[in-house]
Order: sequence, then C-alpha cells, then structure tokens
Amino acid sequence: MTQTSLTSTDDPSSEDESGSAGVQPVVHLDSSQPMPTSSKARAKCRIAALEEELETMRQDRGGKQRKMTFYVAQGRAIRRLVALYHSLEDLIAENNHRYEFHSSPEATAEQDRLQHGYIELAWVLPWLKKGADAARGDDTSSLKELVAGWVNQEFCLSPLIKSNDKYLRGFASDICGKLLCPAEWDWNQDSVKAGIRDRTSEYIVSENSWPFNDLEEGFLKSKLLVLVGGLVAIVVIPFLLIALQAFKAVFTSPSSAREAEGDGDGADVLENNRRAQRRSDQTKVKTCVASIINMKKVTPRAIAYVVCQVCFALSSVSSWRTVDGDFDYEAFWCNIMDFFEDVPGPVTKHKVDKLLEWWTRKIFGTNHRGDLTPELVSQMSVNALADQRKKLEDAVFDSD
Repeated sequence: MTQTSLTSTDDPSSEDESGSAGVQPVVHLDSSQPMPTSSKARAKCRIAALEEELETMRQDRGGKQRKMTFYVAQGRAIRRLVALYHSLEDLIAENNHRYEFHSSPEATAEQDRLQHGYIELAWVLPWLKKGADAARGDDTSSLKELVAGWVNQEFCLSPLIKSNDKYLRGFASDICGKLLCPAEWDWNQDSVKAGIRDRTSEYIVSENSWPFNDLEEGFLKSKLLVLVGGLVAIVVIPFLLIALQAFKAVFTSPSSAREAEGDGDGADVLENNRRAQRRSDQTKVKTCVASIINMKKVTPRAIAYVVCQVCFALSSVSSWRTVDGDFDYEAFWCNIMDFFEDVPGPVTKHKVDKLLEWWTRKIFGTNHRGDLTPELVSQMSVNALADQRKKLEDAVFDSD
C-alpha cells in the first residue's frame, strides 16, 4: 500500500487500484484516531480469521460437545423434576435447618416448598449418582493401563506389568508391593514381604497406614530434599510421582502426565520453560476436565480421589470395590481428608496450605493472574509511573 492510503478520499477502495501513481505528502494523523484502510484488505483479514476459526471449531466440536453433553446431561433432571428456580444450596440449607432445629408449625409456604424440593432431590440423586459412578469407572479403566506404563518406565521392569491384567499386581509384585507397603515397614526385608503376602496378624495392611516413606516433610510430595553427608540430595518418592501423573491424566490430559515439572520449588527452571514453550507451540487440544469444571487450583478432595485411584490401580483387584481385604478405601479417603481439614493449629494449617500450593504449581504451573487484585496492581510499577507522570503534570499546571 502506498502513502496515498493515509489520505482521506471519497472512495478508499480506489486507492488499491491506483498503484503508485501520484505519491502524495505524508499526512500526520492524530494518534487517537483510526487510520484509513482498504475495504478489500479488511475483508481479506476477516475472511482469513473466520476460516481459521472454522477449522478450529471443526477439530474441537466432536470431542468437546460429547464431553460437555455428558456433564450437562447429569444435571438436567434437577430443573425438570426438583425445582425450576430454587438453587440446590437453598434446598440443602432448609433441610439442614429442619434437621438441626426440628420443623415447627411456623414454617412458611416458601420453606415448605424448599423442603419438598429437597425430598425430590433425594429421589433424583440416584440418577445423578450414575453419572458420578460412570466418571469414576472411566478413570479407573484408563489409570489401569496408564499406571502400568508409568511403573514399567520408572523401574525398567522385566518382565513388564501387563496393562490389561491386574492378576500379578498388588503385593504379588515386588514393585507394586513396594509402592503400596505401609510406611512403618521396610519392604526390602524378606520377613515384611512374607508377612504381608501371607496376611499375618503382625502385618495388617489397612487404611490406617500411609503408603508413603516420609510422614511429615515429604508427605504427599513426589520429591523430598534431604541432607546426605552434609549435602542436599533429592529423594524421589515413587508412589507420589505416580500420583502426580495420575492427577494430570484425570484432570488435564493423559499426554500431560508425561511432563514432570521439576520439584515445584525453583528447580529445573530452564527445562520447565522449554516445556512451556513446546506446549504453547502445539495445536489446540480438546477441552480437559479441569477446564470444564473451572478448576484452577488443586483441592484436597481431588488429591484424595486420585490417591485412592492410584492405590486401586496398583492393587490386584480387577473391579472397583470399597473394601479390599483389610483395606477400606472409603475410610482411607476420609483419612486423607482429615489430614487436610482436621488440622490441630495454625502451624499445621500453614503447612497444609503450602502443600496445596505445591500441588497446584506441579499440576497447573505458576500462573497467578487470579491473584492480581486491584490493590496489588495499584502498587506495581506501571501504575506508579502513571501516578508519577500525573503528579508532574499537576505540578507544572499549578506553577503556571
């Protein structure tokens, strides 16, 4: 485009066809005003953008629509059969109020409607439970294969653990047994292996034991910094490394589970940056579970869910069950939740918060845009410089 496009004419499109004939002086335009452009150029840009958008929609539409339909369909019965306008929170709150303080004849018609809605909700819940159980079943099935692959890769096993067979997993496998062995025992001792495998009374594996080999500093962390001969060394906790991979496989994508983000405390920064660049260069993939449910931070219940799934994947049980021998998965889930929620004081609460931050960094990276409050932004250098320039202008104006 020649400099003639910077001048105002009655027909901007005619400038495209005029070529270089008649170069006119440069016109200095007001920077606050838009610059005249060719209508053909604008149309071409718009067409290119629409074509790119259409191609992206074609690639994503199939998988995204199926997954979104699955999640949305589970909640459709609530509006149809429970309450058209009342929220679930109001229904639950009314029932909890009546349970704690007992129903009274002074209840209003609105409160009665809420209570009736709660009763209908309790009737519909088995339908919703089918969707929840289906999601759990899908995760169990996918992790059955994925965990086998991770274990084979981590420990270079021979023979390999079969991805489609759980018969030789659990304590029958030296590696799976080591990963599941309670922290109070040493799996490398032959007496421990024999006692657990023979299910003797001295070696009862239950939900009352953690399958982690550090109970405080490295609890629920995949890597632990320890002092060895006066030097800092990194000790890898295999069970929790697999748990991190499983979390990514469930909530982000199975492909992201292959990417280790360092220890989350400043190590491997260059490698993390290279991986982040590779991810940004890749084409857009289908929406993950974390995006669908708007999950931006790791929660205690999500950790508990994944840890239970990993324990089950490492076991020799072929189908999901709440109790496996002496091990109660429901009680184990509650124990994990108590670790996060039933804290004895502020010191422990601080450690729990830091642990959740560590998990969030490992899963979602170090994006803190959600923490940029207006108060925090007001103290940053961009606003500081703007205020400084404004004060300078005010000072000059006052002096005049």
